[in-house]
Amino acid sequence: MTNVKIRPALPPDLPRCLILDPSYATDYVWQMDSHANAHDGQITVAFRSVKLPRTMRVAYPRDHTLLSAGWHACDALLIAEDANSLVGYATLMKRVPQSTVWINDLVVAKGARRTGVGSTLLRAVAHWGHDQQLRWLILEMQTKNYPAISFCQKHGMTFCGFNDRHFANQDIALFFALALH
Repeated sequence: MTNVKIRPALPPDLPRCLILDPSYATDYVWQMDSHANAHDGQITVAFRSVKLPRTMRVAYPRDHTLLSAGWHACDALLIAEDANSLVGYATLMKRVPQSTVWINDLVVAKGARRTGVGSTLLRAVAHWGHDQQLRWLILEMQTKNYPAISFCQKHGMTFCGFNDRHFANQDIALFFALALH
């Protein structure tokens, strides 16, 4: 595990965040199956993990270059630094009526992935949410983002919903939640 320090972002950090490549590769996806029964009005939705025939490179579902424009709309932007180099960030929105901290973006530099940076950021977000007296942490991701799905499951987060019209690129968004006690 790397020695990562988390702190709130400052305006000079934004260009450093934009240098990080948020794309990823995956060998699996979560596939959604939906069935409607006209007789009883029941709709069944199920997700299953599907192995792809070859590794797929996936672009980030948002234009992350808009981060600087959206910074002021965020309630917090936390950055992760390792030996004075920026290795990750998380954008946070506080949703008080739902008592939730919502992670819109959790990005880790490609060279720092699978070294504990994401876990350290997640713990910092949970601490931030707890300090804000929120009860839930929710992380969103694409169904194609199997590495993020595995990350959430590893950290005890539970699948809590989806939105098939969430991202502009028409990818389905999955939501995973963690209770902040």
